Amino acid sequence: MSTWTTGGSISSTVLHLIATDPAAPLDLPAWCHLTGHTYLGPVPSADRPTYAVQVTAGAAVTDPDRPWQPAPAAP
Repeated sequence: MSTWTTGGSISSTVLHLIATDPAAPLDLPAWCHLTGHTYLGPVPSADRPTYAVQVTAGAAVTDPDRPWQPAPAAP
């Protein structure tokens, strides 16, 4: 999974993510659950594997080196 941020995105914005990783249909819902964003599912009419995620204000930050883990607490 590529590293990306939703910083600056307006809450309720829907992002369309193109993902060629075969694990994306499993990873994206899990990542959304971890962060608080809303996974909307595959985009049916897309030419490439595309998934929709709705941005949530105040979502949890993940570790940039391990986006499947919450960000470490600040010292």
